[in-house]
Amino acid sequence: MAKKIPVQSGEVCELLIERMGSRAEGVARVEGFTVFVPEALPGERIRARIKNVKKTYATADLVEILEASPERAQPRCPVYDICGGCQFQHLEYGAQLREKQRQVEDAVRHIGKLDGVKIFPTIGTEPWGYRNKMQFPVGKARGEISVGCFSEGSHTIVDTEACYIQHQTNNKIMNAMREAVRRFGISVYDEDRHTGGLRHIMGRVSANGDAMAVLVTAKKELPQAKAIVKFLRDRVPQLVSVQQNVQTYHTNVILGRETILLWGKSSIRDTIGPLSFQISPRSFFQVNTAQTEVLYGKALEFAGLRGGETIIDAYCGTGTITLFLARKARKVYGIEVVPTAIADAKKNARANHIANAEFIVGDSAKVMPRLYRNGVHPDVIVTDPPRAGCTPVVLETFAQMCPSRIVYVSCNPSTLARDLALLENFGYYAKKIQPVDMFPMTRHVESVALIMPKIQ
Repeated sequence: MAKKIPVQSGEVCELLIERMGSRAEGVARVEGFTVFVPEALPGERIRARIKNVKKTYATADLVEILEASPERAQPRCPVYDICGGCQFQHLEYGAQLREKQRQVEDAVRHIGKLDGVKIFPTIGTEPWGYRNKMQFPVGKARGEISVGCFSEGSHTIVDTEACYIQHQTNNKIMNAMREAVRRFGISVYDEDRHTGGLRHIMGRVSANGDAMAVLVTAKKELPQAKAIVKFLRDRVPQLVSVQQNVQTYHTNVILGRETILLWGKSSIRDTIGPLSFQISPRSFFQVNTAQTEVLYGKALEFAGLRGGETIIDAYCGTGTITLFLARKARKVYGIEVVPTAIADAKKNARANHIANAEFIVGDSAKVMPRLYRNGVHPDVIVTDPPRAGCTPVVLETFAQMCPSRIVYVSCNPSTLARDLALLENFGYYAKKIQPVDMFPMTRHVESVALIMPKIQ
């Protein structure tokens, strides 16, 4: 007989929040039944209205805080409660760091079923104004132009004039472009009807302050392009590049394949530590430059290099970690399935005068065995996979190459924990994990894990 669900939709309940869930919502229990309440914090006693009831859980809206957590903070952003860009502004920053450490600990314990892994406190950073890249959708709401993030779980644009985690120059670009849309009568994209022109506004800012504006349009024609460029340059003196990207497909992918230089440089130069990188509209580059140096420094530390090692960097992207490693190793092989990323990686290697990094296009599961047969025996394997993590075949390939260390950079604690458990089966164990807060005010956390062979 099915157990009776103890809550009903529309009912107002008094709840005690026990912990935070993976999406930064408060988690309570009613007779053992889980209720998720956004914006509620652990230790708080609240009143909440039950919203959606499922077989194993319910969601609820926060109605009243009866007993507030001492770690509750006043959100800086006036649209925080409806915008989906941040999830943690109502939590004091030190508590955010502790929560992200707990996320990693819980994933390792409950998903990976692993004990004895040393997990360090999360390394924090400046929590405001850190994002060097903005890509905001443009639309209309009640006849007015809207530019900003989507509301949580929807495609409704939340109009904002100041995103507090963005670099201030990106906010200038956003506001100048909103004004340009009104002044020049630029049509904006309607994703339901697939009509209109301007889809997104992208801004990129380098460490030295140079900025790039990219107008993403649904069609190649951009009326009054010269006037728009002059308007942007007048309003944003930091601009050194204005470009148009054409995205004609009816998808959620932001950038299309064609980019047109409207004015200035085709790329901006950014730096991570001693290395420099040319950043074009389609280039991948970490959005938090200062904290990226911390993250890569920790990966380098875990690699334990002495200068004579051979390294394979799987999922190398545009080669940022690869080039960091190459400065301390004998030889590094970077592998990436995306040809354009490898092309950028080779350019970055040349620009930094690094000759001991070799980049290969292909699937790591196929490229690595070929390298091994050709006499490449890595001392260290470094991997920075997408949120989905590594495939079992790739993990098994790592183990078969018998490196003395594996350094795993992860943006998803759940898939990291899953992959660490798989590596246990292949003879490798996780020794320690360092969480790094790359995205303050959001639920996301990066981690660097050191993985060693069980028998050495």
